[in-house]
Amino acid sequence: MSLQFVSTARLAEQLSAPDLVVVDASWYLPTQNRDAKAEYAAGHIPGAVHFDIDAISDRSSSLPHMLPSPEEFARHMSRLGIGDGMRIVVYDGAGLFSAPRVAWTLQVFGARDVAILAGGAPQWRSEGRPWTDDPVQRRPATFTARLDHSAVATLDDVAKAIERGTAQVVDARPADRFRGEAPEPRPGVRAGHIPGSANVPFTRLLVDGKLRPPADIEAAFQEAGVDLSKPVITSCGSGVSAAILAAALDSVGRPAKAIYDGSWAEWGSSDKPVATGD
Repeated sequence: MSLQFVSTARLAEQLSAPDLVVVDASWYLPTQNRDAKAEYAAGHIPGAVHFDIDAISDRSSSLPHMLPSPEEFARHMSRLGIGDGMRIVVYDGAGLFSAPRVAWTLQVFGARDVAILAGGAPQWRSEGRPWTDDPVQRRPATFTARLDHSAVATLDDVAKAIERGTAQVVDARPADRFRGEAPEPRPGVRAGHIPGSANVPFTRLLVDGKLRPPADIEAAFQEAGVDLSKPVITSCGSGVSAAILAAALDSVGRPAKAIYDGSWAEWGSSDKPVATGD
């Protein structure tokens, strides 16, 4: 499994291909004061469908946007017109924020040809490429969903990895939240981080809505004490920006072992130990 990118020029060339589906994966933190659904309705890449991270999730869980069951995911994909054998390009309105999470989700459920639009909607629009507010209704499709459990870390997986030293846990949250100096945005979630984890804020890996060059990415992980030759589980606040870390690791040829789906929203509200400081 690997999170790959496609250029805006390449997508523009292929936009009318019958086997291609474009996915607007925009999702924002409350602090960003942006409405993904409203922005999609106001404008999107022609033919793009909107993947709602909160709606396409395990609605029975108290944790935010946890992966749904394969059956539920297949139903959502059918509704969106995303089916087996299709080529999928995912983008978001921030440039690079939620698109990696959706691309990873599609892959863990079995989609084989998924790419992230480099630069996202900001670059696409800055280049004057097609943009529309036309409603999109694709024909229902059949998506055969099979969850790749090896790519999804659970709370117990993370606890065992830390205890046994079988994988490094790398947290994508801002440094002040990692150190426990800033309060968590979700009620009931303690401040701090998983004991033994490292911190690589996802913003450290981005410039102008794109990943930084490989040398900069390697340096960011090495400065955080991460050994890129050893397995890595990525984490964050709720499993979204952890996928940015996974994409960054892919870009330097060091794919992440897994993403911790529950991330700090789960660990910080559990009875597991919490560390503060660096």
